[in-house]
Amino acid sequence: MKQVLVILLVAGLFLGCEPKLQPKKPENLIPKDKMTKILSDMFVVSSAKGVSRTKLEAKGIDPEAFILKKYNIDSLQFAQSNDYYAHDIEAYKEIIEDVKAKLTSEKQKYEAINKKEEAINKKKKDSLRELRQVQRANPNLNESSGGIKTKD
Repeated sequence: MKQVLVILLVAGLFLGCEPKLQPKKPENLIPKDKMTKILSDMFVVSSAKGVSRTKLEAKGIDPEAFILKKYNIDSLQFAQSNDYYAHDIEAYKEIIEDVKAKLTSEKQKYEAINKKEEAINKKKKDSLRELRQVQRANPNLNESSGGIKTKD
């Protein structure tokens, strides 16, 4: 009985210590920095599709195909490279952290632009509001000529 238990234990150890199923490194592996850029664009496209999917489809735009063409790669090369990096947890974590940093930076840049535009629009609205108040206070001012109304 002990022999059977020892045999099962040893067999379990051998089967449990199976080598990682790491895929072979593809011949045309996408470099990490390029993979970071591709994944960043893919995340942005994924978000955009959620917001305006019908607009993209109506115009016949396939965002994923556009990104692959932009980086001069095909879908198989991307899939193999993504699979390879995904099996190397540390490398993939590094790529994803870089993607996150890039997207955060882009978000901050666009939030700053949006804030500036909002300030400009607020200033325009305030100026128009002041102009209307001046016109109400002095009805003799003519809005179109910038001068005084005359009675003809």
